[in-house]
Amino acid sequence: MSTTEQIPETSGEGAAVAQAFAALTDMFRGRRVLLLEDDPSLAEHVAERLLRAGFGAVDRFEAGEEALEAASTRAYDVMILDRMTRGLDGLTTLKRLREGSGPSASAPALMLTALGGEGQKVEGLLGGADDYLAKPVGDEELLARVAAQMRRTPQHARPASVDIVNGPFRLSPGARTLKLEAAREDGTAGSRLIDLSPLEFAIVAELMQARGQPVTKTMLWDRCWVEWKFLPDNFVNIIDARISALRRRLKEQAPEIGEDLHPLIVSARSQSLIFRDLDV
Repeated sequence: MSTTEQIPETSGEGAAVAQAFAALTDMFRGRRVLLLEDDPSLAEHVAERLLRAGFGAVDRFEAGEEALEAASTRAYDVMILDRMTRGLDGLTTLKRLREGSGPSASAPALMLTALGGEGQKVEGLLGGADDYLAKPVGDEELLARVAAQMRRTPQHARPASVDIVNGPFRLSPGARTLKLEAAREDGTAGSRLIDLSPLEFAIVAELMQARGQPVTKTMLWDRCWVEWKFLPDNFVNIIDARISALRRRLKEQAPEIGEDLHPLIVSARSQSLIFRDLDV
C-alpha cells in the first residue's frame, strides 16, 4: 500500500491534472513519429495511443532498413524503436542514423524493447538513444517519456542555467535554490528561500522543469534517486513517502499560496506527479 495520504480530488486539483494532459496534447499536435516495431499488435496499440494523444502522424516500420531510409529523407519529431527487429536491428538502425546527416539524425529517440538488462540499457544509451524503456510499459509512462524528450529539443529546451519561474516561485538550477517571491506586509517586494534537502530540491526541480506536465514516478526515481543502481520493488512507496513530506514542507513554508492551491504537487492518474502551473 502507498504511504502517501490520499488527497481528495478537488475541482482545483482535477483542473490541474486536466490542464497537464492538455498541455501534452498541445505539444504533440501535428508532430510526426517514427515507430520501428515488428509486433503488429503492439505497433497498432502504440500508434493508436500516440494519435489519440495528439500526434499528427505515426509512420510504422517493421524492419530497420525501411526505418533508416524514411528517417534519412524525412524529419521526425521523435523516434520509438524496438531493438529486436527483422533485418537491421533497432540499435544498429539508430547508430547509422546518428552517424549520418539526414533530417532526423538528431531527433529524440526512445528504445522500447524486451531487452531490459542494465548492460543492455547502457549499450542502448551509448548507442544513441535518449531514453530506454523495457517492455511492457504503460501508456502513461510512454507518453510522459516522449514528452520529456521533446522538451529537450531546441524549440522547447531552455538553457540549464536559466531560472524557472512559476507564479511566485523562482527556481535557480545553478544555485540550487528555490525562492518564494511575495509582497511584504509593508507592500514592498521581497523573497525568501524555501528550505529543502538536496533530494527535495532535485524532485522540485524535475517537476518544475516539466512546466506543468506530468512526470512519472519511474522517471522521478531515475533522475533523483541517482545513488540507487536498480529499481527496488518498493520504489513507489519510497517516492510517495517523500512526496507526502515534501507537500507538507511546501505548505508550511508557502502559506501565502492559499489553501485552494495546496498541495502544490498533485497526483495525475495512477503513475504521475505534477507541480501546479501557477501562471495560468
